[in-house]
Amino acid sequence: ASMAWTVVELFYDVVSPYSWLGFEVLCRYQHIWNIDLRFRPAFLGGIMQASNKPPAMLPKRAEYMLKDIKRMAKYYQVPVQMSGDVFQRVLGTSSLGAMRFITAVDMTQPQYLEPLSREFWIRFWSQNEDISQPENILAVARQAGLSSELAQKLLEMISSPAVKNRLKETTEEAIKYGAFGMPAVVAHFNGEPHLFFGSDRLELLGSVIGEKWLGPVPS
Repeated sequence: ASMAWTVVELFYDVVSPYSWLGFEVLCRYQHIWNIDLRFRPAFLGGIMQASNKPPAMLPKRAEYMLKDIKRMAKYYQVPVQMSGDVFQRVLGTSSLGAMRFITAVDMTQPQYLEPLSREFWIRFWSQNEDISQPENILAVARQAGLSSELAQKLLEMISSPAVKNRLKETTEEAIKYGAFGMPAVVAHFNGEPHLFFGSDRLELLGSVIGEKWLGPVPS
């Protein structure tokens, strides 16, 4: 591997289970590979509107995804639990508040960005609990170690133009790189951005940037 650091941006939304898989694998590799990993909370709804349809709208694909995520979760050792009504839950949940809250954290308390994002996934994808209501957002923040005062302050920030615009800009940036879903991973290598879609392309990412792939759970 070359000694130069490769900036790797991870555009993600906590409503996306594949984003969780990609997030955990990149977290595991951030100290193994010469990468500068940057978390870029974005809004999947905005990307879908711009360039895609939810995969759950295609019955065969939805059926496959249920099995796929189960297998991937086991292989990646990430505790995604698929409930029977998973697609109703996803389609019935707006992640906008959660992603604005995560954006507010990114802007003011970036040291909490990784644990907070993880707690949102755990709540929605492991515990099958709601993440859209303010009290549930605050519960997630507590789990991630934020004080009640801080969490309350951040919750008030989510309606501010600064936070709304930042999330919108990040989402537009992902779309500009060519993203049509989540996770979207952009590696800045040899002076240009390389887009990788999905949690199962990280082996390919390693190959492009000259790093060794050691499986999804490198020891």
